[in-house]
Amino acid sequence: MMIIMSGAIGAGKSNLTQILSDHLGTQPFYEPVEDNPILPLFYADPDRYAFLLQIYFLNKRFKTIKEAMVHDNNVLDRSIYEDSLFFHMNAEMGRCGDKEVGVYDELLANMMEELPYCAYKKAPDLLVHIDVNLSTMLDHIKMRGRDYEQVENDASLMDYYKNLLDHYKPWYQEYDASPKMVIDGNRYDFVNNLEDRKDVLKQIDDQLLALGKLSKEEYDHLMEKIRDMSL
Repeated sequence: MMIIMSGAIGAGKSNLTQILSDHLGTQPFYEPVEDNPILPLFYADPDRYAFLLQIYFLNKRFKTIKEAMVHDNNVLDRSIYEDSLFFHMNAEMGRCGDKEVGVYDELLANMMEELPYCAYKKAPDLLVHIDVNLSTMLDHIKMRGRDYEQVENDASLMDYYKNLLDHYKPWYQEYDASPKMVIDGNRYDFVNNLEDRKDVLKQIDDQLLALGKLSKEEYDHLMEKIRDMSL
């Protein structure tokens, strides 16, 4: 099966991707961030680099989901299905012009049309969306310590982060490429709290069972793994 994560910056997607892939015994795929040469440039000058950054991400996400779709089992920490959210938000903020929007939308549409022809699987099996509020988001951003993401270094990021959270609500409601579920990232500290981690994994396993993606035997085995789990 292919499971994709979604959620705002700092929601915990990469951490849950690793936790879930270890739990299911599948392959994780991660968004290129640490080795992304455009991302620091974008934070320094978003008006100049917004379009270039989204084209960079779109290309990487297209490559990743093509690879994931031809493998049997995997978890992606972000997918091509979220890309438009970021680009159009930046366009609304005046960081991209109409010509850039037209080029991006046409390129994304062409890529999405190609996916069924270059992969065995036409769509993900499940979207796991991690919902966080601004406070949780900022705490996570501070903990991971990337200088260019800190509001202390750039006060304008506060409005950017608020705007991003506002865009996720309608995006999740409209997403229809696969079954979907929400994990409450404000309530569950699945990184540091063992019981929270177990609860989150069980919620996902329950959903996979209900969707017919797990057999009863596979589900029971995973429940045993959860009971025996330690941090």
